[in-house]
Amino acid sequence: MSVHLNEDTRKVTTHRLFEMKQRGEKISMLTAYDYTMANLIDTAGIDVILVGDSASNVMAGNVTTLPITLDQMIYHGKSVVRGVKRALVVVDMPFGTYQTGEIEAVQNAIKMMKITHADALKLEGGVEIIDAIKRIIDAGIPIMGHLGLMPQSINKYGTYTVRAKEETEAEKLIKDAHALEEVGCFAIVLEKIPAALAERVAKEVKIPVIGIGAGGAVDGQVLVCADMLGMTNGFSPRFLRRYANLSEIVTKAVQNYIEDVKSHDFPNKDEQY
Repeated sequence: MSVHLNEDTRKVTTHRLFEMKQRGEKISMLTAYDYTMANLIDTAGIDVILVGDSASNVMAGNVTTLPITLDQMIYHGKSVVRGVKRALVVVDMPFGTYQTGEIEAVQNAIKMMKITHADALKLEGGVEIIDAIKRIIDAGIPIMGHLGLMPQSINKYGTYTVRAKEETEAEKLIKDAHALEEVGCFAIVLEKIPAALAERVAKEVKIPVIGIGAGGAVDGQVLVCADMLGMTNGFSPRFLRRYANLSEIVTKAVQNYIEDVKSHDFPNKDEQY
């Protein structure tokens, strides 16, 4: 199976994602924030790498995504792009870089693209930021939308619970999805919404819909790499499947190293000059 997944070594583009949706091929997407992890994920054959503003939590230890800055996201974006040959690299625009006006949004988007060499950017929100999205796309920058639970708005919600369970919010999400498609977004991430609603959105829009906690009827899936690899333990939502337990592996390796250093076993004669 892994050989089949890696057969196509062509660079993944926004158009190729559209083609994947058309033929019913699911899109695989993971986060990465540094060169080493990005290189591993890309070599494994992932379709899309998201340089998420979740770096604020995973890499910096912040409680929310809000504190991470434009320059910090550019640093992570540059690091990831250097490690990638095949995957489409999408970088999150952080909180405060596109909500304050169209001109500032375009300037920040251009700066991110010029310095990181990423393939696309991702913004959270629907009709409220549609003018900013339009201006950025008009500048020639591909945009991935993000609806449902939007972590940059967590202080407004006050909770990380499932979004759009009520009819009013569900209808707004559907309208937002159509608005994002019409303005020119190449894909949409739907986070933590009812599976039936996500399925409806995926059927109604022609662009790929990638879910995280949005059921299996969408066009692809995304997870935070540190979560799916078991590097984090305090976060266990229903949608998270752990594919490894790196937390345990790393802890054991470090303990073995400490023991070998303390017991004079490392380095041995073959490990010195």
